[in-house]
Amino acid sequence: MVQLLGEFDCKLDAKGRLMVPSSLKKQLPNVEQEGLVINRGFEKHLVIYPKKVWEGIVEELSKLNPYEQKNREFIRYFTRGATELTLDATGRVNLPKSLLESVGIEISAELVLACQFDKIEVWSKKAYDALFDKEPEDFAVLAEEVMGNKNRRNDGE
Repeated sequence: MVQLLGEFDCKLDAKGRLMVPSSLKKQLPNVEQEGLVINRGFEKHLVIYPKKVWEGIVEELSKLNPYEQKNREFIRYFTRGATELTLDATGRVNLPKSLLESVGIEISAELVLACQFDKIEVWSKKAYDALFDKEPEDFAVLAEEVMGNKNRRNDGE
């Protein structure tokens, strides 16, 4: 499984190209051969997946019952605009203008690439910084709510 780490400040050039930071590229050793896929995230950001990860997601989506309206809608919204990316000879990827516009990222914008497990979130720097303006006062309470029961023993102890 891919395990990506780090946050990277970047900037789109005037043509909407993104230089993949070398330390991130090292975490994606076969990216030139395998490729990447980008699509919309659940908030106002984009998500880049290694192609093999995307293929796993598509496999999961294909198991959903297509006769249920919620499933069709989810698949439609989730895959809308999904695009393959390839690195050019200098390590840049061209981000689709339609996807950038859909999340409010302008050409020549400052970006943050935020790695999460097997994906890379692409945020405008301004939107990413604003996320952490809403950080809970007591992060420990959120951690307990989300993760608190994960290690609970079920054997009565």
